Amino acid sequence: MANVSDFVIDRIQQWGVTRVFGFPGDGIGEFDGALGRAERKGEGLKYVRPTHEEICALMATAHAKFTGEVGVCIATSSPGAFHMLNGLYDAQMDNQPVVAFVGQQGLNSLGTFNQQESNLERVFADVACYVQTIVSPEQAQAVVDTAFRTARTRLAPAVVILPHDVQSMKMEEPGREQWVSRSSAVAPSTSITPPDAEIKKAAAILNAGKKVVVMVGHGANGATDEVLKVAELTGAGIITALRGKQVVPSDVPYHAQQLGLLGSRPSLEMMKDCDTLLLLGTNYPYGQFLPKTGQARAIQVDLKPEQMGLRYPTELNLWGDVKATLEALIPHLDAKTDLAWQEGVSKGMVEWEQEMTAQAETEYEKLNPRLVFHELNKRLPPQAIVTCDAGTTADWYGHHIRLRRGMMGDLSGRLATMLAAMPYATAAKFAYPERPVICTIGDGAFQMLGMNELITIKKYMNTWANPQFIIMVLHNDDLEQVSWEMRTEDGNPLWDGSQDVETVDYAGYAELLGFKGIRLKKGDDVGAAWDAAFAYRGVTLIDAYVSKNVPPIPAHISLEYAMNTAKALLKGDPEEGNVIVDSAKALVTEGVSRVKGALHIGQGDKEND
Repeated sequence: MANVSDFVIDRIQQWGVTRVFGFPGDGIGEFDGALGRAERKGEGLKYVRPTHEEICALMATAHAKFTGEVGVCIATSSPGAFHMLNGLYDAQMDNQPVVAFVGQQGLNSLGTFNQQESNLERVFADVACYVQTIVSPEQAQAVVDTAFRTARTRLAPAVVILPHDVQSMKMEEPGREQWVSRSSAVAPSTSITPPDAEIKKAAAILNAGKKVVVMVGHGANGATDEVLKVAELTGAGIITALRGKQVVPSDVPYHAQQLGLLGSRPSLEMMKDCDTLLLLGTNYPYGQFLPKTGQARAIQVDLKPEQMGLRYPTELNLWGDVKATLEALIPHLDAKTDLAWQEGVSKGMVEWEQEMTAQAETEYEKLNPRLVFHELNKRLPPQAIVTCDAGTTADWYGHHIRLRRGMMGDLSGRLATMLAAMPYATAAKFAYPERPVICTIGDGAFQMLGMNELITIKKYMNTWANPQFIIMVLHNDDLEQVSWEMRTEDGNPLWDGSQDVETVDYAGYAELLGFKGIRLKKGDDVGAAWDAAFAYRGVTLIDAYVSKNVPPIPAHISLEYAMNTAKALLKGDPEEGNVIVDSAKALVTEGVSRVKGALHIGQGDKEND
């Protein structure tokens, strides 16, 4: 006779889930046993067990991002459940549907301060859009269904808590009694379209605009053709948020890539000059790079109404799915005949790409990290998936990686999670085992959750149709992004006590696990290293010994940025000499106008410098 655990596993499958990411423990023991029974019968879920509960939640979030499905993770009671919080916050802040199943001590222990009995509902109350403990078999159906339905519609994580004794209770079919709910495993439609009157208002605003910008986020996934059609009709330039990079192919000439510290100069210039702004599925957080208040008429399209009109005072907010909304909007748009604005963006991008190539080819005492990404970009195979962490790899990913149609790329949008690059890459490989996956990661992040996840890769790689998996570690023995943030944001010099990363032979560690290791130290060898990695049908780790002093110079060098860096150097930055030399090289490479902008710090922060 089926018990509650058997029922929950079957119900998860009814919701279309085929793979879960879990870590066992006694608090979830009977549920784990049921997973094993189902697997032996050939009726189970594909169970992936990485090396830590935190990774389970990060991989579930990544699965949701790469597939559009609900990600599922499983862990025991505290402290295992606590470990999942970071990954669930990743799902919450990046608007991803994830359902977590966590164990709990028996019902009679609740509120008695028993060993490992914690108030899990309170713990998860902030991160989850729905959190509920199953206390009886009759309740299980409604709780599981509500968790999946709520996660999908609210684009957030939900948590189901399973007390140990409830897991093994005989399953009961919900009856018609009062207080008993009977539910269905039917996903609600999210193809929401705003009213026709609102669609026509949006069209009128866009038709009136002469300098239109379309800013695209991850929420526009699946709407590539519709986004391009809107840009074609309105004569718009396109900017993608970092997590929206894969939505718009890089070969669209008026796609100016990203905005802000990781963005391009053409994207910055568009925001300064535009008169109309269309925000599609993005909660871009850096308001300092958006137009001045009142400069542009703005429209936002999103499934998260609480995030609309939040970063810029929009004139019209359309609560809807991006693809469905644009399909309704396109017939009402007039085709622009004057494409000077769009052509200007295209010309600016030609110049920007030349600048990025020059930056990559600039020689430093140690290997230029930009060159490593530049050469990778030239060799990205069709259908490639690229991930990065939140260190300077995110800068170089934004500046140099150009995803063509069919390619995918992602990272933690919180940009505070250095942890996500390897869990994301591994989850992507499980979702698309036939596709090449490239993880770009700093040595600090690699020491956090990267080195242990090589063990997960070793465990599962033989199950992948194409075992090719490439990890490129930026090896500079420094938490480089934080070092630059200390200088540019707070005017503090590098502090070795917090910033030093103990050096490790990462290629040697990969070889210890039976993988191919490549040690990369010279610029002349970069192309050959990537060629060797892409020619190898297996796991390759490129250990790239790069300079830690190449500055992640933004498209606009503000007065604050320049002054804080100067203050940091004056306070005795241990890398002062190298920072000055390498920053000077970078600025000279960027051209005379940018150097003037950086040096005119005594004349105010001119917007166009």
